[in-house]
Amino acid sequence: MKIYRYPERAQWVEIIARPHLDHSQLQQTVVTVLDDVRRRGDEAVLEYEERFDHVRLSSLSVTEAEMDEAETLVSPELKEAIHLAHHNIYVFHEAQRFHEVRVESQPGVTCWQKSVPIEKVGLYIPGGTAPLFSTVLMLATPAKIAGCSDIVLCTPPSREGKVNPAILVAARVAGVSAIYKAGGVQAIGAMAYGTQTVPKVYKIFGPGNQYVMAAKQQVSLGDVAIDMPAGPSEVCVLADDTANAAFVAADLLSQAEHGIDSQVLLITTSERLLDAVQNEVSRQLDVLPRKDIALKALDNSRSVLVGSPDEMMALSNAYAPEHLIIQTRDYESLAAQVVNAGSVFLGAYACESAGDYASGTNHTLPTHGYATAYSGVNLDSYCRKVTFQHLTAQGINSIGRAVELMAEAEQLHAHKNAMTLRLASI
Repeated sequence: MKIYRYPERAQWVEIIARPHLDHSQLQQTVVTVLDDVRRRGDEAVLEYEERFDHVRLSSLSVTEAEMDEAETLVSPELKEAIHLAHHNIYVFHEAQRFHEVRVESQPGVTCWQKSVPIEKVGLYIPGGTAPLFSTVLMLATPAKIAGCSDIVLCTPPSREGKVNPAILVAARVAGVSAIYKAGGVQAIGAMAYGTQTVPKVYKIFGPGNQYVMAAKQQVSLGDVAIDMPAGPSEVCVLADDTANAAFVAADLLSQAEHGIDSQVLLITTSERLLDAVQNEVSRQLDVLPRKDIALKALDNSRSVLVGSPDEMMALSNAYAPEHLIIQTRDYESLAAQVVNAGSVFLGAYACESAGDYASGTNHTLPTHGYATAYSGVNLDSYCRKVTFQHLTAQGINSIGRAVELMAEAEQLHAHKNAMTLRLASI
């Protein structure tokens, strides 16, 4: 990790810079695969599964027998953990239900909103070196609460043509409608356009590698909505002299092991803690199975020593992290200053892993600085708000003349006439 001590504001741009994502080299591949899937459907998806995932499939669908088999392959202890996490995620997202409010903006003019679920949603679940069955819970649970009628899941199979059993168990627990063996760009194309087997959806959710992310952004230009733009995963830790250096190092490494393009940022007011964390990172790194991945991620990462808690918070808001951990004596006052962050973890015991799996909050969050404008996945992500209005004769009298004047000023005379006729009829 590169260390900055008391940097000037001019250096902040360098500190908060993410690893550069150059999609130009892969864009042609993405476009080619998507176009092929749009034209040939299942046939193209099956061919790309053989080429990219090295598996020859006779069918894309996961069968009920495979779902039942998965139940026998997952330990009772892990099943219990999945059910616990699902319960907490359900409770947290259930509390986000929309409550209708009717507003009389003028006498005789009543306006309100209705929350309507997106009927068909697609979930992409990575299944490579880290099969993210926790993401199944995070994406499918709020979709089920929202009332989405079709919850479609795509995930890459193993070379034996099998889907990770924990993914299948989590999908059954969370209420997924159908599961398909498809990964990468071809999976995104299948859900965006529909094939003979995979239904077209209206919105696609889920993380993935840079090919998946580029494919999601490509199909969002005109074919389907997506949850959010995204880049590699990241964490920012704010710590003072009261922080536990071992905890801080563990939090940094838990994010660094995600991928070689991940990034971690430590901001501290304590020189002693900065040194202690560096030592702890070296010690803990040595025993990590994903050490090589974490090491490369640490090359993208920074430790920053600043002069005050306010400066610590200002730098964090400029960074707009996906995950923000505040391990300071005054974490509540700093939390009140959070403006840009995906999800915030407060105090010594709130490790990011808790939110990743089982506290109840959603772990599908904006990365790469998008926390300045995007929220993480929540119940509203699966809903649309339809507005309604009802006007009486009194309502026409209340706003009619204003509507006429505004329409005429915009030279939209048919708009004006629609109101003028109604005013004349009263």
